[in-house]
Amino acid sequence: MEHVIAVSACLLGYHCKYNGGHNLDIVVVEKVKGMKVIPICPETLGGMETPRIPSEIASDGVTVMNQKGEDTTLYFERGKKASLLLLQSEGCTKAILKDGSPSCGTTTISDGTFSKTKIPGEGITCKYLRANGIKIIDVTEEGEL
Repeated sequence: MEHVIAVSACLLGYHCKYNGGHNLDIVVVEKVKGMKVIPICPETLGGMETPRIPSEIASDGVTVMNQKGEDTTLYFERGKKASLLLLQSEGCTKAILKDGSPSCGTTTISDGTFSKTKIPGEGITCKYLRANGIKIIDVTEEGEL
């Protein structure tokens, strides 16, 4: 059976970050070699453009606001659902996500003040994928994916 894994597209070098850049991670690329990789960017899947105004999860833990004070929650809600549907359609049960992101944060997210301060927490998509049976893989862990 073919190993299938979803990976935050920015970690694979896709230019989908809010600023138009990427977060290419060679360790991730090496770890997923030989696997069927499904690149996902929940923010673009949810309809956001690249580049875009940065967004962070507000202090209520649910609302997502951009740096201009506009509510972007709907994009994040659409993106998490589209991500899960894509993974399910591909028979994918594991994902490597970009920590710190308002969508993909696995252990930390920004504190909602746009001060670059990280706090413990999960991104909107990470939390949703976990709740729906997707195993979130920490790339710093040793062993098989």
